[in-house]
Amino acid sequence: MDIDILALNEAIKKESRFVDRALEEVGKVVVGQKEMLEGIIMGLLTGGHVLLEGVPGLAKTLTISSISSAISLDFQRIQFTPDLLPTDLIGTMIFNPKTGEFAPKKGPVFTNIVLADEINRAPAKVQSALLEAMAEKQVTIGDQTYRLEKPFLVLATQNPLEQEGTYPLPEAQMDRFMFKILVDYPTKSDEMEILNKMSTDNIPKIEAVISKEELMRAKERVDMIYLDDKIKTYIVDIVMATRHPSDHGMSHLANLLAVGGSPRATISLTRAAKAHAFIRGRGYVTADDVKAIAYHVLRHRLILTYEAEAEEVTSDNIIKELLNQIEVP
Repeated sequence: MDIDILALNEAIKKESRFVDRALEEVGKVVVGQKEMLEGIIMGLLTGGHVLLEGVPGLAKTLTISSISSAISLDFQRIQFTPDLLPTDLIGTMIFNPKTGEFAPKKGPVFTNIVLADEINRAPAKVQSALLEAMAEKQVTIGDQTYRLEKPFLVLATQNPLEQEGTYPLPEAQMDRFMFKILVDYPTKSDEMEILNKMSTDNIPKIEAVISKEELMRAKERVDMIYLDDKIKTYIVDIVMATRHPSDHGMSHLANLLAVGGSPRATISLTRAAKAHAFIRGRGYVTADDVKAIAYHVLRHRLILTYEAEAEEVTSDNIIKELLNQIEVP
């Protein structure tokens, strides 16, 4: 087994080299924001959708389009608005007068990466259409169902400040996002670099560093990454503690958590930890990989009580407490 892990480790180290090249290429136009960049790449490696939350102007759209270019993927941006219709997203049936028949006109969701900009501005019917695409990797137009391209990834953004005229995402849809990444302001040195790079029209061109086919092979490699039973137990303990904190010696959290993570949280933690090991060039998962992605995977899955809100306790506060208290293998 040790020999197999060593061989796998070498293979992963070789296969994952494109990650550093992609980050370097995207770094031509995007300064800093390493968490967001790595989160999107981990989403591509696992097929997990990503929700980016941050104020406008933090290069979320630029980052997504740049990664699409660096990995030779098709990319469509959809600006979500209150008057958006499901047909604007998935397409519709168009009558052809020459043949006298209806034919499908496919919408922008038929691509590799969909940027759903300000996703919480669209009404429930549009959310429902997008949910089918996210959950089933297919859409229905008329009486026909069409499979979406591989890889298919929804990268959604939402503004945490402006809530007027928005439609909060239902919990079922929030749970479909593997990650919720909080995008913060750049540091002072990063801001200076942004000023130097982006204050002219001479924006560098992003070159492709990996093909779509190579990315699909890398996805298969991620599935092969070794996960020890002790790490599996650690992941399950974390998720179980969000449901029954008292059973894990954290009774003080019981009144703060209304709903814990679902089995999908367990699966997402596992797959994301493997993807994190991959981008670090390792063929096996460590507890540090789990800790590194725990906030992204769990923060949008925990529903807090009114008592937690009154005490200004956030999901991140609770996750930090869980990671500090649960025994690391």
